[in-house]
Amino acid sequence: MIAVAVDVLLEVIVRGQEPVSFILIAVPPLAAATRGPRGIALSTVVCLGLQMWMAARRPGHFAEQHHVAVYVGTFLIGVASVALARQRERTRQHLIRAHSVAEAMQRTLLRPVPRRLGPVHAAGFYEAGEGGTLVGGDLYDLCETPFGVRAIIGDVRGKGLGAVQTVAAVLGSFRVSAHEWRSLSGLAERLELSIARNSPAGEEGDPELFVTALVLEFPPGGGEVRIVDRGHPSPLVVGAREARRLVTEPGLPLGLGSLAAGGAGTTVHPLAPGEVLLVHTDGVSEARDADGVFYPVLRRLAEHFRGECAPDPEAVVAFVRSDSERWSASTDNDDRAVLALRLDPTGAGPDTGGPTRRGAAGRPTPGSASGGRPPDRLR
Repeated sequence: MIAVAVDVLLEVIVRGQEPVSFILIAVPPLAAATRGPRGIALSTVVCLGLQMWMAARRPGHFAEQHHVAVYVGTFLIGVASVALARQRERTRQHLIRAHSVAEAMQRTLLRPVPRRLGPVHAAGFYEAGEGGTLVGGDLYDLCETPFGVRAIIGDVRGKGLGAVQTVAAVLGSFRVSAHEWRSLSGLAERLELSIARNSPAGEEGDPELFVTALVLEFPPGGGEVRIVDRGHPSPLVVGAREARRLVTEPGLPLGLGSLAAGGAGTTVHPLAPGEVLLVHTDGVSEARDADGVFYPVLRRLAEHFRGECAPDPEAVVAFVRSDSERWSASTDNDDRAVLALRLDPTGAGPDTGGPTRRGAAGRPTPGSASGGRPPDRLR
């Protein structure tokens, strides 16, 4: 419309002395960038009418061959612009549908973190590092089971469709097996089997596909957390007096367990009232500043939350998210997933049973690791 107004204004100023109507040829393709097919067709008709009116104001120019060529050119460009607008509308609708499908897939694979699950107060966030995507190679989930609240966080090696397929395989297996396997290490082995059967590694024989993961359990009635570490960054605990890193018994990542004899052990740590357990993927800890220094998660948490009575999981997650973004100097970031979990016995649901026995040796002591073969699946 601006181009049409400018052209009419020029025509009035020059009083038909110059053929300014040629400018109107550019109106239909310019309109194709923002208008629909009907609007472009209308603008083409308006431009043709103005061109003829302006040519008629100059005696002998209306049917002159150059002006006729302008009419034909404007018409043909208008037709092409209408077709271009239709294609743009189809592409836009396709992108809207694809985005809706991607959102549905993200909500299916990576469900929103519940604010409370049994005695656990939770918060978290997930961001795909690849621009324009909603799902990447990081994963997380929480569920309430007969053995307590269980959680998983992991990072698939690689990106793209293969990583998303592996995420789907691991999360699908976790959501079923977490309710069936008493042993946390047995649950981890079941997740490993799901990778072999359902991920691209099983189809294409990719020996380098693996998933680093932490599998967590908050048993009913106990102020502790049980951890199976499959090659993932170890958990952090944020309390009123300090922030500390928990010592775990690291095992090989999921997908590489066949390279070592025996499964990974389960480490048990007590949690004091008000302490927040934080787990994250390496997209957080490997964010680099302009000097190439990795983001010091533990130190930044200790400095920010020092002296607070009981850090809130939402506050911890919000701080890690914003602080790591400010720290990072790269625009091509890795996927990031963070979970913050705090035991809150006052919000606990009904007791679903006592702690599971771990063989003849009995229940592990805090800070110890238990090995051995996992007990049978719950029948």
